[in-house]
Amino acid sequence: MSDRLPTALAVNALVRLVDQAGGSAMVLARGDRDSGIVLLLVEQRGSPSRLFERGYGPGGRRAIVQVGPQDGDPGAVIDYWQRRRRSDPDLWVVEVNVADAQRLAAETIFAD
Repeated sequence: MSDRLPTALAVNALVRLVDQAGGSAMVLARGDRDSGIVLLLVEQRGSPSRLFERGYGPGGRRAIVQVGPQDGDPGAVIDYWQRRRRSDPDLWVVEVNVADAQRLAAETIFAD
């Protein structure tokens, strides 16, 4: 048995934290309840759309890493996550619009 929270529970916690912080969160695609990967779509006024997921940083340690299109083109971002979802039906996609989205995600869906 793993010490990690089931993905569905972690995503629910993130949605609640974002709401409490005055932002908005929406689950765009639901994946495997227990162990699906989470792709975080961060939207903030005045900033380009960005995608993050759990991965490895430069030092080889677990980190939140930016993935997908780097130019922030909304169409390219949507195409990217939909393509990922077609190849991995267990993938969760969560859109958040809140200040400090990466910190909130680190406390919930990307926590060890």
